[in-house]
Amino acid sequence: MTYCVGMVLEKGLVLMSDTRTNSGVDNISVFRKMFTWSVPGQRIITVMTAGNLASTQAVIGQLEERMKHPGERDNILLESPTMFQVATEVGRLLRTTIAERQNANGQRGQGKFTASVIVAGQIAGMEPRLFMVYPEGNFIEASHDTPFFQIGETKYGRPIIIRGYDREMSLEDAAKLLMVSFDSTLKANLSVGLPLDLQVINRDAFEPSHQHRINADDPYFQAISSSWGDALKNAFHSLPDYSFYRDDEK
Repeated sequence: MTYCVGMVLEKGLVLMSDTRTNSGVDNISVFRKMFTWSVPGQRIITVMTAGNLASTQAVIGQLEERMKHPGERDNILLESPTMFQVATEVGRLLRTTIAERQNANGQRGQGKFTASVIVAGQIAGMEPRLFMVYPEGNFIEASHDTPFFQIGETKYGRPIIIRGYDREMSLEDAAKLLMVSFDSTLKANLSVGLPLDLQVINRDAFEPSHQHRINADDPYFQAISSSWGDALKNAFHSLPDYSFYRDDEK
């Protein structure tokens, strides 16, 4: 499994992904799930992947091949005039890749090659945009009502983001919020694991403003994990005590 989050703020985009891939408790590997392409001053596009590793690697591989051979084939990342069209083409590529693998494996392949993708970025003259692409190739875009997307193992970290998110918050606070979300997920689900990849994209920067790989010995992440655990315990003990003999039952 995996866990990836993309978040839109007034100041830009904040993205984080884990790197664990497993097909059983005794077969755990580390694979990067965040990929970025940029043209200084013109555009930056980041893709995060979740689901069947062979399918997502095939999609990323095809995107990379098109970057290496400009002019020979459609270059989704460099030639698409809008982020909407980037998401459209990535969705088409994802749908085609999954269909080809399912067809190659017949009925046995049905449902085995599902994958989803988060597409984030900005093209010069336009707003930063964030999309979630489904296995069928269709997608939705982040908005003021839905300002972040999660793919993979989403349920454990979602309540943290919902309670803590503010569109006007700083990029630094957003990164901290995602670390808390990931720490909660790591504690609850062994299929999500370190290291984590963090990327921050300032509005109109067209290149990563901050990139960091968070390993198990990262002092800040350790401090976040420890402090969050202590804060939860203190918050719990500060709640009104429950009595088995309440006044309204006497």
